[in-house]
Amino acid sequence: MEGLLDAPLRDVLTRTGGIDRCVSEFIRVTGTLLPERAFRRVMPELDHGGRTWAGVPVRGQLLGSDPACLADNAARLAEMGSPGVDLNFGCPARVVNRHGGGAALLQEPELLERIVAAVRRAVPAHVPVTAKMRLGFHDDLDAEVCAQAIEAGGASELVVHGRTKAHGYRPPAYWERIADVRQAVRIPVVANGEVWTVADARQCIADSGCDALMLGRGMVADPGLALAVRAELGWLPGGLPTPGSPSGADWATLQPLLHVYWALVAPRVVPRHRPGRLKQWLNFLRRRHPQAELAYQAVRTLDDPRHIERWLHEHVPLPAESDMPEAPTPAVCGDNADLAEPTR
Repeated sequence: MEGLLDAPLRDVLTRTGGIDRCVSEFIRVTGTLLPERAFRRVMPELDHGGRTWAGVPVRGQLLGSDPACLADNAARLAEMGSPGVDLNFGCPARVVNRHGGGAALLQEPELLERIVAAVRRAVPAHVPVTAKMRLGFHDDLDAEVCAQAIEAGGASELVVHGRTKAHGYRPPAYWERIADVRQAVRIPVVANGEVWTVADARQCIADSGCDALMLGRGMVADPGLALAVRAELGWLPGGLPTPGSPSGADWATLQPLLHVYWALVAPRVVPRHRPGRLKQWLNFLRRRHPQAELAYQAVRTLDDPRHIERWLHEHVPLPAESDMPEAPTPAVCGDNADLAEPTR
């Protein structure tokens, strides 16, 4: 989810617990072997064993359409220590689809298989190669065919977002079609799309038949969602019971994480766009937490980072000193990456 679930938010959300693994924002591959700094810019976890501060592994995600070039970049990503390589066949963004990437590839199942097979050959056998797809591009008629092509290429797991490219992010997600895809392949299938609450999670599992979920915007809006799902349903992905699991994150727990998030955003985003990042997260949080609505209204008109910092220190409890991130080497992103709409 480009421009939303970046490294700072991955760090913060995995601190709340309940998450087994993450994928990075997509790393765009357009015909060249990217330098290591390009991978680290999107996935700074590579400097920490491919894990977030909380120890959650992050798989680097590649987006492109050329099998040989994707294979070369996957090999480099694996050499840098990524715990896995994920392939993006789900992005609905027009600029991506216009260049034949993301969900546009679902129109060419044979190419899907060639991409996955090339990447699988390029990385060591112990490095998982996984993929995420939507149900289709214009329609969902070839959803099973695409999933089978991805399986035939050698993917070890498939995440299915329960909408087509044409559906975008409009509700509902068609979880029952994920069940059809799951029946068509032998590899594990993970359900994704429109899971905002524990009730949604329960229904998604029932409709899809999957025993694992990928959470996106729902986790951004409710960072305690993964823990709440575990507590309510009593399982880990794979069906293992989790007796005594906590039931989510309340506002008192989340408040100090605003400081952590701000500290992580500062070295990565140009100053004039830093307030926008905090507002973006608060805008999601107010869907679940009434207190976040008050915080959002308080900072909504603030555009100077110094004013944001003053508000944080005056109104938000500080986290424990050991929870604050060390000041990293600045790696400020360009303006075009700062407030992008989510595309995955």
